Amino acid sequence: MARLSVNVNKVATLRNSRGGSIPSVVEAVRVCIAAGAPGITVHPRGDRRHITPEDVRDIAAELHPVRKRVEFNIEGDPRAELIDLVCETRPDQCTLVPVKPGEITSQAGWSQSTSEAEMQRIVGRLRAAGVRVSLFVDPELKSVEWAARAKADRVELYTEPYARAFEEGGWKAEESFQKYAHAASKAHELGLGVNAGHDLDLENLLLFRTLPHLDEVSIGHALISRALYVGLETVVREYLEVLRGAKY
Repeated sequence: MARLSVNVNKVATLRNSRGGSIPSVVEAVRVCIAAGAPGITVHPRGDRRHITPEDVRDIAAELHPVRKRVEFNIEGDPRAELIDLVCETRPDQCTLVPVKPGEITSQAGWSQSTSEAEMQRIVGRLRAAGVRVSLFVDPELKSVEWAARAKADRVELYTEPYARAFEEGGWKAEESFQKYAHAASKAHELGLGVNAGHDLDLENLLLFRTLPHLDEVSIGHALISRALYVGLETVVREYLEVLRGAKY
């Protein structure tokens, strides 16, 4: 069964819209853990519009006693501040994601033209700190091969194109899924683990959970949005049940 890593960015977005400390990101982490979530993800951006470095440190401290069963994943672009923060807090995993100026959310995986040597240097520093490294890539064989040459431990497949194809249904959904399956198989062949994330939800996860070699899914926006209506603990349990094979 693929692991669920709950992205709590949106809790911080709500808090920051008003200022102060409510809702508490750390309290949200506690609820997720109590519901059985085996992973927590954060994506601290340079503009601090949601998760802040202080949040990262607070969450790392909160997770420290349970790190044997709950993984901590920090996402972000490999700017110096982010890499230093990862090496300081030493999460289980760091997912390196390209960032475009002004973007609202991630729009694509790493370009195959990105310097392999520079990425190898960054990956090497993180691995030396004991952190597993995943690279955010499009579901393209050449992108997966690039990640392997960059010495990553895993890839995270960017799943927004799959989510849009799933909405159209029929052969488009199946065709998109098969593209991801081929990319996942190539990653496995090259010795890479397979993560996935972006716009996955309770409906499209029913098919995507069958992706070969899938290790982890990172889900935030859809999960937190549904939590507004049914509660955070309930929705975390719903996602866990779907990953275990239940129907939604």
